[in-house]
Amino acid sequence: MITRYAIFIGKVREGQESGFRDYVETRLAPLWRQFEGASEVRVEYGRDQDTNGPEIPLMLAVTYPDDDAMARALDSPARYESRDLLPELYEKYLDAKLFHYVMHTDKHIP
Repeated sequence: MITRYAIFIGKVREGQESGFRDYVETRLAPLWRQFEGASEVRVEYGRDQDTNGPEIPLMLAVTYPDDDAMARALDSPARYESRDLLPELYEKYLDAKLFHYVMHTDKHIP
């Protein structure tokens, strides 16, 4: 398995926390959950972080069985629709940069 992370490093604008979360939950997350070939989609919000580390208000983790499934997701209409919504997210709610990482996933559930 592999997991592709979208890590938003930065800050939610002061007073915009509720609007930010609502935008993600109502507009972005439904599209992310439609990514073709995904076996697991997690939308995670920053809560407690190291004082000397970067602030991460949002992280998307999408797990795929293999590279072919991830390629299908990256070429899916839902992915393009969600990408087109990001400028509005930044404009209204977020001062951040987006980084993507793909990791091999070793899932262990005790």
